[in-house]
Amino acid sequence: MAYDETLAERVRKALKGRKNITEKKMFGGLCLLSSDKMFCGVMQNDLMLRVGPEHAELLLKEKGIRPMDFTGKPMVGFLYASMDKVKEDAELKRLTGLALDFVATVEKKPARKKTTGKKKTTTKKKSTGKIAAKSR
Repeated sequence: MAYDETLAERVRKALKGRKNITEKKMFGGLCLLSSDKMFCGVMQNDLMLRVGPEHAELLLKEKGIRPMDFTGKPMVGFLYASMDKVKEDAELKRLTGLALDFVATVEKKPARKKTTGKKKTTTKKKSTGKIAAKSR
């Protein structure tokens, strides 16, 4: 699944001058992170936004906004904005700004422990084969 390079470049331009913004190719698209927290991205021809449940509810009333259903099930607080919705630079900046504001309130998740791929083994006590007598 490819992503729209023109939209990706417009997003970069809208975010120019912001600090701690990084890019990562994920989910077949391009995700943008602020201080290692994903806030928006480009998925095919859509702008993906992480705005939180409250903003999502309000934004869903706007034309060109729909729930992010990447997995087939809508993800709470995540939205897609169509190309028509973000055709104006001011609207693109407004939406990415809302996403940035939201992730600034989200605590960073602790890093996961890396696994070596080896299965853990447990030591079992050897059975003596004796049955304990019940106390009377």
